[in-house]
Amino acid sequence: MDTNSNFRDKLSTVSDKGERVWIYPKKPSGRFHKYRVLVSILLLIFMVGAPFVKVNGVPLIMFNIIERRFILFGQIFWSQDFFLFAIILITSIVLLILFTVIYGRIFCGWLCPQTIFMEMVFRKIEYLFEGDYKKQERLDRQNWNVEKVLRKGGKHLTFALLAVLISNLFLSYIIGVDELLKIIQEPISEHITGFISIVLFSIAFYWVFAYFREQVCTIACPYGRLQGVMLDDDSLVVAYNHKRGEPREKLRKNNTRTAGDCIDCKQCVFVCPTGIDIRNGTQLECINCTACIDECDSIMDRIGKSRGLIGFNSENNIQEKKAFTINKRVIAYSVLLVCLMAFVGFIYTLRKDIDITVLKQRGHLYEQLQNGHIRNVYEVTILNKTFDKQIITIQTADTLNYEVIMVGGEALLAPQEARKIILLIDRKAQGANKMKLEVPMEFYADSKLIEKDKINFLTVLGK
Repeated sequence: MDTNSNFRDKLSTVSDKGERVWIYPKKPSGRFHKYRVLVSILLLIFMVGAPFVKVNGVPLIMFNIIERRFILFGQIFWSQDFFLFAIILITSIVLLILFTVIYGRIFCGWLCPQTIFMEMVFRKIEYLFEGDYKKQERLDRQNWNVEKVLRKGGKHLTFALLAVLISNLFLSYIIGVDELLKIIQEPISEHITGFISIVLFSIAFYWVFAYFREQVCTIACPYGRLQGVMLDDDSLVVAYNHKRGEPREKLRKNNTRTAGDCIDCKQCVFVCPTGIDIRNGTQLECINCTACIDECDSIMDRIGKSRGLIGFNSENNIQEKKAFTINKRVIAYSVLLVCLMAFVGFIYTLRKDIDITVLKQRGHLYEQLQNGHIRNVYEVTILNKTFDKQIITIQTADTLNYEVIMVGGEALLAPQEARKIILLIDRKAQGANKMKLEVPMEFYADSKLIEKDKINFLTVLGK
């Protein structure tokens, strides 16, 4: 490992003058790359297909920020369920931290949508139009001619079309496929906001994948910035075995080798999508994509050395040749994760299929009727979270003293419908000894009692 740590003072994609250093990664190949391709294909199929799959008439996954409605695997979470949705997100974050503690930044290299689209879609198209890394460099240096125009133009046109498709896919996760199809099929004048959103998303995605690229992982992504505080000497990361590889020495014919196994071919540097030298040690820019492992293994095979000069190792594995062990921090994260998952399961069992909220109508205290009764007016919000129609009725358990009137009669709610109704409660009894009373209420769905509660009722003393 390089004892000079100056490389940590700057990004590999920024020059000493502060200019962008364009990365031309070598086309990867090898066993890990084959696994990554397989994983990426499965995830791409899921990401593209999820908005079109419906469960009980709703999308499999949707994050409707506008209506504050989130759908995960066919289960709808409304704003009333936000606390549960937040707990699920926290659990996911802890799970990600746990994986980082044990396996490093493997999520970034294998599962992150940014990496999958960049390396498995856009980068593959770039190789198709411009060739491998050396050909790309030559193409960028040469003067503009017919070949360069066709190759560059074809690549960027394909990038632009893909950006449009991805923006539509992204928008379908927010507003749903049905609404997206309306924007596409109907006149633009009827969906100006939706059309502008697609255009802006398309420009953003094109810029990210055609220009910004690996900078997302090294500059913009907060997870990449935080990984440094999550890793320790027992974390399994893509690492160079400096005990075995150092000192480096070029391979020469008919020369007795006394140096380490690293022949300083720099193939691990050429293939890195973020432009780092893994031999310098664990770095912020490394996304654990394993491209350097495949490249180094192929070199070791050629020179007759054993594989694994670059591989999944921890610092303790390399320094002390220790077996991987679960430390106290991993145990703590695991216990926390299990507790959170159990808590989510418990909270979910308490989740109501029908949510009813009763609030006093603003600006209205009480009203004294001609027959002497005291009336309070309430606004009732009813949310049907089920996939069936529901008939909602509201009654009081104290029919002797109170009368409940649902304006418009019983409420018929369609599946996933939210509705507000006006509720009138009249106090028939006389002689109240305090101004604020509690009325016992009963809420029914299809004649089945689903909830009991007490609501405040304002009246007049002695009336």
